[in-house]
Order: sequence, then C-alpha cells, then structure tokens
Amino acid sequence: MSIKLRGRSISSGIGEGEALVSKDAISFLGGVDAKTGVVIEKGHALEGKCIAGKVLVFPRGKGSTVGSYVLYQLAKNRVAPAAIINVEAEIIVAVGAIVSNIPMIDKLEKDPLAEIRDGQVVKVNGTEGTVEKE
Repeated sequence: MSIKLRGRSISSGIGEGEALVSKDAISFLGGVDAKTGVVIEKGHALEGKCIAGKVLVFPRGKGSTVGSYVLYQLAKNRVAPAAIINVEAEIIVAVGAIVSNIPMIDKLEKDPLAEIRDGQVVKVNGTEGTVEKE
C-alpha cells in the first residue's frame, strides 16, 4: 500500500531512493565531504554514512551559507542526495537544492522524521510537493 504525503515544494524535479533519516540538523560545510558524500561531522547521527543517491530526511540545515555551494559540489561530483525532505527548510539548503537540481520539499502534513524510516524507498516529487512511500 502506497502512502502519499503533501508538503511545500522547494526545488522541482523527481527523486527516488532509500531514505536516510536524521533527527540532527546538517551543516554541509564541514559536515559532509563534497568529494565522497560521506557525513564527516563528529558526533552527528549520520557520521560515516554516505548520502549519495539517498532521500535525505532531516529537520533543517545549519551553518555557513557556503553550505549551498557544498551541495552544488556534491551534485557535480555525482554524490548528492537523490532528494531532500526537511521538517522546515532554511535558505542555505533550499538554495543549494535549487542550484543543484535536487528535488526538495518541506512542511509535510505529517512529521517526516516520524513517518519515514531508514532504508524505506521514498519518491519525492518536488514539482508537485509530494512524497510517496510504501
């Protein structure tokens, strides 16, 4: 049975993949290796995990505005997430997703941190502002 949740579209496009869920905010500058897509922030819930090709689910971004450029570098290096779902987007991640063509939505009708599990296959339609999961 497929479940569809609605949210706010931040960056258009469609991305699908296994969910990688974190209750921690993410700083892309200094928190994610732009060459490998591996989370390198010490003590982060996703430390050591690769975000490449995943649907990255986290509350919001944090840190420097250069984080937008790191997202762009992740895309150029082909190690960006397939899509991003935030509880509430902030400008750094939103701009990074838009310039990198990474589908992104936020403000889902249900809390994505409670509704989506690690490894669950999720489809994000950033154009329509929907998330589908099994």
